[in-house]
Amino acid sequence: MIVVDVETTGLNPRKNSIVSIGAVNFEKPEEQFYGECRPWVGATVNDQALLINGFSREYLKNNKKSHNKLILEFAEWMDIQIGNDIIAGHNPFFDTSFLFYSYNKCKIIPTFRHRIVDLHSICYAKILKNIELKNNTNRLTSNAIFNYVGLDDEPNPHNGLMGAKMETEALSRLIFGKNILLEFKKFKIPKYL
Repeated sequence: MIVVDVETTGLNPRKNSIVSIGAVNFEKPEEQFYGECRPWVGATVNDQALLINGFSREYLKNNKKSHNKLILEFAEWMDIQIGNDIIAGHNPFFDTSFLFYSYNKCKIIPTFRHRIVDLHSICYAKILKNIELKNNTNRLTSNAIFNYVGLDDEPNPHNGLMGAKMETEALSRLIFGKNILLEFKKFKIPKYL
């Protein structure tokens, strides 16, 4: 599976644009992708989204890489990830909706499918097995999940690659009870995992 985190200019893939993509091959986590671009022409840019991802209108406007070029680069990277056609992440519905729309806009056939692995659901199921933590399932934000698996909050502003790395690490800790990325080795894995 490929853990993906996109940063966008808003919440609607038909009105807003991807401005960065971060991805990690879960089976070979050293295989990573990161790219940034300017929004597609006519995309709405929401100031609240920019607060989350840390991009400024000026930075996005001056980015030399077009949306189409970034999507093509990501599609080419995905083609290399043979057999990995499942997208995973904290909110993969959001990420894949933007990717499917962007691929279609660029007239590229996706090599990934509609099947996804949802970090939230995996964490929710793990917590349900742990009786004393059951009451903590109503607000499983990405940071709550990262904290549950022994990681710090995701740095602000958000970065697509850092998000994908943290989600990869959280998935490994939840599924296998072990560290997968060297940069997170210093964070102890809680005993309940």
